[in-house]
Amino acid sequence: MSEQQNTIPAAEPETSAEEMREILRFRREKLQKLRDAGRDPFTVTTFRVTAKAADLTGKFEEYENTTVSVAGRIMAWRDMGKAAFLDLRDSSGRVQLYLKLDVLGAENFAAVNESMDIGDIVGVTGEVFRTRRGEISVKASAVELLSKSLLPLPEKYHGLRDVDQRYRQRYLDLIVNPEVRDTFVKRSKIITEIRNFLNEKLFLEVETPVLHTQAGGAAARPFITHHNTLDIDMYLRIALELHLKRLIVGGFDRVYEIGRVFRNEGMDTRHNPEFTMLELYQAFTDFHGMMDLTEELIRTVAKKVLGTAQVTYGDVTIDLEKPFRRLSMAEAVKEACGVDFTAVASDEEAKRIADEHHIAYEKRHKFGDIVNLFFEEYVEGTLVEPTFITGHPTDISPLAKKSPADPRFTERFELFILGSEFANAFSELNDPIDQRQRFEAQAALKAQGDEEAHGVDEDFLTALEYGMPPTGGMGMGVDRLVMFLTNSQSIRDVLLFPTMKSIEK
Repeated sequence: MSEQQNTIPAAEPETSAEEMREILRFRREKLQKLRDAGRDPFTVTTFRVTAKAADLTGKFEEYENTTVSVAGRIMAWRDMGKAAFLDLRDSSGRVQLYLKLDVLGAENFAAVNESMDIGDIVGVTGEVFRTRRGEISVKASAVELLSKSLLPLPEKYHGLRDVDQRYRQRYLDLIVNPEVRDTFVKRSKIITEIRNFLNEKLFLEVETPVLHTQAGGAAARPFITHHNTLDIDMYLRIALELHLKRLIVGGFDRVYEIGRVFRNEGMDTRHNPEFTMLELYQAFTDFHGMMDLTEELIRTVAKKVLGTAQVTYGDVTIDLEKPFRRLSMAEAVKEACGVDFTAVASDEEAKRIADEHHIAYEKRHKFGDIVNLFFEEYVEGTLVEPTFITGHPTDISPLAKKSPADPRFTERFELFILGSEFANAFSELNDPIDQRQRFEAQAALKAQGDEEAHGVDEDFLTALEYGMPPTGGMGMGVDRLVMFLTNSQSIRDVLLFPTMKSIEK
């Protein structure tokens, strides 16, 4: 009999240590009896599956009265004496199993009851039918134990509620919380549709190095490692940008990469040290072209994956069919607090205005940093509807072209939805002389202790000196897009294995 039928408790939250030891002992005894009888489930190597649970429930008319073989995990067990109803869950969903003594035979029926438990993985062959209550089921004629669950699943009414445990033991989370599986199925579809969209636009998917000899491409603190053979420090990449732009120099017109990047920074509901980025670059276009492409990409992916452009996140519904708003950072700040930074003439004047508005800044900060601090304080969190913020200050945009109208600002945008940044894009700087000056300015900040600033990438400058065509580039956080399209409130909910602090033993 299963332990539930022998009154040994399931793994409920209130289960005592002694009760848990009894459960574990009980299951291991069952395994040993199977081995002693020559029926060790862990020696089974294959089972031929002819139908999935979703096939039977979704296409019942095709399968009714036919014999199928299904396999999955036992999730519930209802003993009726000479019959039993089991819930079987596979990768596609759930289907009911009907086990009857006079169909299986007394010996086989007893063997199932004596050797199997909730959580075990089984293979079942039987006829598809509908019960008098209308439940689509498989009437088992043969049941094979494929793998023994030596640890009990969480009790079904309480489930796996400990958030930390859900992230640490994602395999258990996936077993007992079907909606979690659905999120990661959608994640896969989102990435597939991103690829489909870009491939149709004739972008070429490429792969670039994860280990860099020079950190760059973003303002972020890198992870540092050491290569023993070369005896040099190396950096896990913080962005994909600089290698992809080398490919534009080499003659590729449109390239993209979806890859992991690593930033040695804080962690919260929107940040994980390891995350997935999409970066793409297109020759002979600018940041306006990138805005059009980004808007179309997000709208298209949402419609392909969700079947609609109306996306609900929390208690807010965003209509992606509406054109995304576009305004400059200076305009947005002026709207929010009345300060017109286009009329500010110097770093000193900008700092004086910051003092008047009680905006904290560092001594090293310049005009552009102050503008950005005002934006973060007064604007960023208010941008609920999709909004392109353009015209970032040159001081904080070392890889973007300067605006011909005002060189203090650049041809750059960030896309904000629900107060969160989703994408960052430029008319890419292709002037090697200007780029060297900005790299050197970054190197000076690094020397002053700015851990997010980086040095001069000489090889990238050499590439630019050979000539890079006018180019538009865009980077998007894939995890944040998945959060948005799956109504997930934390980045950890869309990462199968988020970064976690080790548990001290």
